[in-house]
Amino acid sequence: MFNINMQEHKPLRELVYEELRLLIMTGQIKPGTRMMEIELAESMGVSRTPVREAIRQLEKDNLVTIEPRKGAYVSDISAEDFDSMMIVREPLEGLATYLATINMSDEELTEVRRAADACEKAIASGNQEELTKADTHFHNVITHGSGNTYLINLCQDLQEKVTRFRYIYFKSSKRAEEIVNEHKLIVDAMEKRDAEEARGYSIEHINNLRKSIDREEDFRPGANS
Repeated sequence: MFNINMQEHKPLRELVYEELRLLIMTGQIKPGTRMMEIELAESMGVSRTPVREAIRQLEKDNLVTIEPRKGAYVSDISAEDFDSMMIVREPLEGLATYLATINMSDEELTEVRRAADACEKAIASGNQEELTKADTHFHNVITHGSGNTYLINLCQDLQEKVTRFRYIYFKSSKRAEEIVNEHKLIVDAMEKRDAEEARGYSIEHINNLRKSIDREEDFRPGANS
């Protein structure tokens, strides 16, 4: 399971943290799994110290929960968590799309189109990890295009938190294809410089994600046990 590149010029604790974080984000380490320092250290071929430091950092990221006398566990995720994030994300990304449509240059809009095309290519290849990265990039390009620093910071924080859920809703190829089509509608409206239409499609896109997550078996009782 573990694949730490010791050749990277980074502190060992950072390498351990990045590897554990990726495995949690992608669901390879399931919610509720106990993070045993000794077992993890032996499996990764490192001492307990970088593992302990990595777990503490993962707790700050809300990916791990540490309970006194019980130890550390991978934090649970639920449809309710996802819905709460989407309620906040919906108006923020709608606003970001509106501002980006007004403020982005033609060259910058071309990058939005490229990002949308990258999502479509990732689906065609069947590479879920690449699709997750491409989808994140698509939304980040638009957010940065808004030109509003405060809005960018808020959206980036939400993008980070929603990553675990991307690996869940992209398991459905049908939903992945729907997402690509919705991206195209957003980009088409942006290229027409119709800010209100682009905002509407962006809000609809996030709202559709909220609805789709309820269909995922990952959030049904016992699915993560």
